[in-house]
Amino acid sequence: MTVELREESPATLADYAGVPIAFEVGERLAVVAPDAGLGGLQLLAERVTPSYIKDYDADSENHPTAWPKRFDLSRWGILAAWSGDARVGGAVVAWGTQGLDLLDGRPDLSVLWDLRVAPAWRGRGVGAALFRAAEAWSVARGARWLKVETQNINVRACRFYARQGCVLGALHRFAYPALPDEVQLLWYKRLALVGDCPGGA
Repeated sequence: MTVELREESPATLADYAGVPIAFEVGERLAVVAPDAGLGGLQLLAERVTPSYIKDYDADSENHPTAWPKRFDLSRWGILAAWSGDARVGGAVVAWGTQGLDLLDGRPDLSVLWDLRVAPAWRGRGVGAALFRAAEAWSVARGARWLKVETQNINVRACRFYARQGCVLGALHRFAYPALPDEVQLLWYKRLALVGDCPGGA
């Protein structure tokens, strides 16, 4: 079936959250740091046994319905993917928001804050369509870079962002004190604005 993308308002976030973001962790990217890191850093895929379920929405502060209490969403893009009358995915892009550390205070940067696809629709191109829509939304506001945060336990997401043309810009091994086994990974994609020359700076 055809998937339609729509931009929605923050008033729809409770419905947006109806699409689960949970996934099974059966693999992770372990950080190998020879000579305490002086020998470079490597990410090596390894199995996680037993596997477990990770659900970002389980943290009440991170649940979509909590975002309006934490941030001014007036400059956020809330994108939804629909198949007929069924909501099958969504993406949220943040831009120009004071107090959002991931934006680094930069007007040329947007952050893909959230990306989710209903389990039955994963692997069918919905995520890629939402990512492209997030890029277009960002470009329309003058952003030249799209930034994405994920973790080393979300290997499928890491591979997905790499396929979308993102590059790993930073990793923070100690970003989550309450989750010492998780590593923060920050991905970046250079966005082409209208009028940019191919290969230009």
